[in-house]
Amino acid sequence: MHLGTQELILILLIVVVLFGGKKVAGLGKALGTSLREFRAEVRKDDDSSSEQTDTSQTKPEESSDVSSKENDETSHRPST
Repeated sequence: MHLGTQELILILLIVVVLFGGKKVAGLGKALGTSLREFRAEVRKDDDSSSEQTDTSQTKPEESSDVSSKENDETSHRPST
């Protein structure tokens, strides 16, 4: 089921006749604005999630460094 160029033109003409040119243009403008806002929000979420991922990756390494330092300190203490 493939729509060719002729079918798409026919559908577009029917839409213009039914709704009028001004409403179709306004609908296209609203659709474009909505897509731009959606993409901006997706980029914001991606940026914030990548920042969270970066910080979460450094925290375990830091805590493992602290625990290894504690182990080194306890190993140097004389046992009583």
